[in-house]
Formats: sequence, C-alpha cells, structure tokens
Amino acid sequence: MTSLELAKKAARLLDDKKAERVNVIEIQEISSLGDYFVIATGTSTTHVRALADELEEKLKAEGAAPARVEGYRSNSWVLLDYSSVVVHIFTQEGRDFYDLDRLWADGKLVDWYADA
Repeated sequence: MTSLELAKKAARLLDDKKAERVNVIEIQEISSLGDYFVIATGTSTTHVRALADELEEKLKAEGAAPARVEGYRSNSWVLLDYSSVVVHIFTQEGRDFYDLDRLWADGKLVDWYADA
C-alpha cells in the first residue's frame, strides 16, 4: 500500500467511526517528517482512544502497523506514526490548541473522500 493509499484508508476508517473534521495533508514537499498527515477530531477523550484503537486494529489487519503510538494516555491527542503517514487524533480542545491545520497550511489538502 502506498503512503497516499494508507493516508486515504486511515481517513476513511476514522470517518466511518464518526471522527469529525478529517483532513489529509500532503507534506512530502515541505517536510521530512513523512508524506502525509491525517488529522481528525474525536468528540471526547474516550472517542479519541476508540478512534486510535479502531484505526490501529484495522490497519494492522491489512499489514500496516504503526512504528509508534504516542499520547494514548493523554487527555487531548493520540499520534500514530506509520513512518510515511502520521495520524493525529485530537479532542476539539486539543485540535484548537495545537492548530496543526494552520501550521501545515503550506501542505496540499488531499481530497480523500472523492474516490471512496
């Protein structure tokens, strides 16, 4: 699976699990952190953890396991690092505070739902 396919798959899985404001941002031209960021919002800390669990389980079943998971015990942000794709799942407060959408505005927003 290519990094774009992985990013789109992650976005769809999060959307299916009722994540809000799911964005895929292509960053490969502006950063060495990866090729894509997937950013999503959960409605509560419990929802954020459920989104992370579901994503990790479903992608693992397709042969994609995260290199690391950070912030699982935090109250506002879980990060799943798939090397070329980094998934950020926030509470609304966490997303507003860190504002990654604005920080990475130079990246290209990917239309992940067009060919769902």
